[in-house]
Amino acid sequence: MHLPDTPPLPARSPSLLILSFTAIVLLATHNTRGQQATSKDAPPAVNPEINAQFTDPDVREFIKRFESESREIYAQREAIVGALGLRPGMAVADVGAGTGLFTRLMADKVGPAGTVYAVEISAPFLRHIAEQAKARHQPQVKTVRGAQNRTNLAPGSVDLVFICDVYHHVEQPDPWLATIHSALRPGGRLVLIEFDRARATASSFVKKHVRDDREVFIDEIAAAGFETIATPGAPALKENFFQAFRKVAVRPAQPKP
Repeated sequence: MHLPDTPPLPARSPSLLILSFTAIVLLATHNTRGQQATSKDAPPAVNPEINAQFTDPDVREFIKRFESESREIYAQREAIVGALGLRPGMAVADVGAGTGLFTRLMADKVGPAGTVYAVEISAPFLRHIAEQAKARHQPQVKTVRGAQNRTNLAPGSVDLVFICDVYHHVEQPDPWLATIHSALRPGGRLVLIEFDRARATASSFVKKHVRDDREVFIDEIAAAGFETIATPGAPALKENFFQAFRKVAVRPAQPKP
């Protein structure tokens, strides 16, 4: 394509050309860093494929899987809930509530004056929990749609957060834990029950399915502003471990790139 004639550019000194080139390089570097800094999602901690089953789950099939005596946490459900130290009027969150097994049991403990938030990323599970709460006359149960990077619990809304065989499914634990820390009231507790992959008796499924060992999970949670605490009445689990934490501090801000 023919371009019309243009007047020649004024001559520039070599020093001006060097300064111009330097400015362009600095601007490009700044823009690249800015793009990196604004990248909203870190690489997932787990393969997202393990969570595809929860997009549109067959709730009845999951009830068979989750609420079976062959599953350790179901067989130990009463002992687990008994160790949580729940009292009437407390506000608690069952994060990753699934079919609502522990939601229902905790609702009985906190009573109508308390609140149990059932947090789930799966809409079918939440509908099932809401239907069960209505049938069981448990208005204290409230459903909350969470996500892989947040729980959507209101700040300072709960005394205890309960996470059972869910943590290894969380794709973005860093921001997710930050929302739990925010949701807990001062001195609030987090109780984690999770598969213990390092045990010699752990099944091949657990070793392949669970992304890391107990110590790694505990360190990640501690780094989010929690300290480990003892739970004398915790049941002795064979496939899982039971670990309680207390909220102690706001996690230090991460340095900017």
